[in-house]
Amino acid sequence: MSQITVQVKDAMATDCYQFADGMLTVLEGIKLAQQHKVKALIINKRNENDEYGMVMLADIAKQVIAKNRSPERVNLYEIMAKPILTVPSNMEVRYCARLFERFGIHTAPVMDNHKIIGMVDYTDMVLSHVTDEKISL
Repeated sequence: MSQITVQVKDAMATDCYQFADGMLTVLEGIKLAQQHKVKALIINKRNENDEYGMVMLADIAKQVIAKNRSPERVNLYEIMAKPILTVPSNMEVRYCARLFERFGIHTAPVMDNHKIIGMVDYTDMVLSHVTDEKISL
């Protein structure tokens, strides 16, 4: 039985995130996420030597709403994760799943040529293995 190799680029989603400036308020970030129907905001690099940041809507719930902070007075850069763990687009999904488990994460941006081209999560990885009603692991 031959094993099908699935790369992260074959499993990732490209419509689940939006780029944002870290100086935006959390309220502006929420509006941006609503407008684009996304659950993640990738915070742009400030310069070539900087790293990307990320704010998930869950981060807003935990760090702003749950702590009764004002979304109009908190900037995205204050609650973002930075630097973020990214995965290369040509990584095999099985290794990506192991990486997620090792670092305790469930989603990550996908990089190709030093640019973010998508996001991958456990659901994407699992569903990428279902072809023609067969599961290939």
